[in-house]
Amino acid sequence: MKIVNIGYFADGPWAHNAFNIINSDKRFCIKFICVRFDSNDTKLEELGLLNKIKILKNKNVNDKDFINLLKAYDCDIFVSMSFNQILKHEIINLPKLKTINCHAGKLPFYRGRNVLNWVLINDEKEFGITVHYIDEGIDTGPIILQELYKISDKDDYNTLLQKAYVECGIILHKALIKIYEEDVQPIKQDTIHIIGFYCAKRKSGDEIINWGQSSREIFCFIRAICKPGPMALTKINNYEIKINKASLIDGAIPYKMIPGTIVGKYDSSIIVKTGDTVISIDEYYSDIKLKIGDRLGN
Repeated sequence: MKIVNIGYFADGPWAHNAFNIINSDKRFCIKFICVRFDSNDTKLEELGLLNKIKILKNKNVNDKDFINLLKAYDCDIFVSMSFNQILKHEIINLPKLKTINCHAGKLPFYRGRNVLNWVLINDEKEFGITVHYIDEGIDTGPIILQELYKISDKDDYNTLLQKAYVECGIILHKALIKIYEEDVQPIKQDTIHIIGFYCAKRKSGDEIINWGQSSREIFCFIRAICKPGPMALTKINNYEIKINKASLIDGAIPYKMIPGTIVGKYDSSIIVKTGDTVISIDEYYSDIKLKIGDRLGN
């Protein structure tokens, strides 16, 4: 039986699950694990120690000395799972089977960063996980395998994240099997859409709610950055209020009023006027007591 030797560039829970699946398949042998340079991921180090696999770390994996080090491992393929450095031409093409990446996005759409957040903000009804060859662009290489997963109104950032943690490992393993069996028919991304689009990394300040948006838009925004994300943020008299959960109100009536106004209270929830109707804020954190008539966002 032939064995495919793998160099694994990885970080985080996605990488842990994928490692366990791949490492249990005797057709594959992980020769090294290269972790993020700034990583505190002790789990990968534990997995490496347990399985007698070398742990590597370098500030610039494209450095010539580091590439020369990688050559000694004689890998057939490099695999990237949640690694945060851009791999350049020389390292991509070092293994004979090239280098692949697992990306929690429906390529050629949702390239880039914070994809699961953007998927929810855009009120998508599904999200994708894609395994693709790495080229010198950002998530632009030919697709090996892609699977899609439904999104319902019960989903939020946490539920999508937990699903992706599991499914990324499964689809990555399936893609490696296709490569092992020489059954890959790569799909160029520009045959799906000539441009696609890229998602920028979210920054501090992006979590602030715009109460002038529709109730649906605000609902999607809040669930997109709920825990373990930063949570949505609003203010009142310079006090910050973090919002982790909201829900839409059936039969809510459109009417004119200042968006952000608290117009009702129900049990532990507050009802807030939006750009069109109202929305229920069901889980929030505030150092002051909120009352009807208060205006959020001021």
